[in-house]
Amino acid sequence: MEILDFLPIPTEIGYVSLILISFFGSLIPFVPIPSFVFLVTMSVGEQFDIHVLAITAAFASTGAKQIIFYVSYGGRKIISEKTKKRMRPFQKLVKRYGASAAFVAAATPIPDDIIYVPLGLAKYNPKKFFIATLLGKLVLCYVLVLISHYMGLSILEPILEDLDDPTPIYIGLIMFGAIMTAVVILLLRLDWSRILGRVAPWTLDDSDKTNSDKTNSD
Repeated sequence: MEILDFLPIPTEIGYVSLILISFFGSLIPFVPIPSFVFLVTMSVGEQFDIHVLAITAAFASTGAKQIIFYVSYGGRKIISEKTKKRMRPFQKLVKRYGASAAFVAAATPIPDDIIYVPLGLAKYNPKKFFIATLLGKLVLCYVLVLISHYMGLSILEPILEDLDDPTPIYIGLIMFGAIMTAVVILLLRLDWSRILGRVAPWTLDDSDKTNSDKTNSD
């Protein structure tokens, strides 16, 4: 199958299509819609400016991730007090390493929402989150654009040449999204005072230390 069969919008539409696909593709939590396929396709040849492509895709993706972050940020209001108490040590942990985690998640092809949602729930600093995510997305987009511009589509063609129907890939994406959602739910249910009590005791306050010590003695 052709590389653009995954995407319903033709490349000829230009930068607007890249913005739309990068934004809405990044807006769906835990489902890694391959917007990078469109980005690398547009990077081949001289039709589009590679710097505009990288910067446009980075800002569009970051804008979508900012929305996910704020939804998670506000979602903390509906979490029970018991869950908030369990997550307090985790909140301290992500606040210390939040910028680094957001940057690494944005600069690598990992499912970044598994990092962004907990950061929002932990009420991490929105400005620091935006800057770290934008820098990471710029790194990722520039890497994709530069490799594709100078190597062509050869890096993706071997993956797709024997694929006749993209349906299994779509099903796989949906299943992957369901798994990532389950992981976040698990994060909310874990007893973080017990988990972090030994490896990062600085994340515990007095009440958490007492509960952790009691659990460990049992």
